[in-house]
Amino acid sequence: MFAKIEVNGDGAAPLYQLLKTEQPGDGDSPDITWNFEKFLIDKQGNVVRRFAPPTTPDEIAAVIPEYR
Repeated sequence: MFAKIEVNGDGAAPLYQLLKTEQPGDGDSPDITWNFEKFLIDKQGNVVRRFAPPTTPDEIAAVIPEYR
């Protein structure tokens, strides 16, 4: 099993700190709002897009070719 980690606040895991810095999202806060928030990372390791929880897999798949 995996251990629970923090994704927001001072105790946020370094990976999530990086993701939120690179793609702060819409609104006043870069915080992750729900557990189905998604990030797209390109071949070079750049965080290129952030998707809100209601975004469908088909919507994400449609933008992936832009980053190949």
